[in-house]
Amino acid sequence: MANNKKLYVGNLSYDLSDDDLKEKFQAYGEVTSAQIIMDRDTGRSKGFGFVEMSNTDEAQAAIDGLNGTDVGGRNLTVNEARPQKERGDRGFGGGGRRY
Repeated sequence: MANNKKLYVGNLSYDLSDDDLKEKFQAYGEVTSAQIIMDRDTGRSKGFGFVEMSNTDEAQAAIDGLNGTDVGGRNLTVNEARPQKERGDRGFGGGGRRY
């Protein structure tokens, strides 16, 4: 049974692709997914992404091996991804006051 582990990867070069990201992490184990988060309006990278590894040992090896390393002139931040917060059912926009 697979126990996939999701990792947050920050401070990415804006030139990096999903495939580049996957390739970097494959040295540490099986990558089940790799995605760089893109800005909806501009289509440019937001400079961070997520990588899912097939198990916790491989994920920890990737954190130990890649966190702080220089990739494309930028030092990566790699750590365990935090669970996504519930967004609730707010519809459009956020938080304005109601009068």
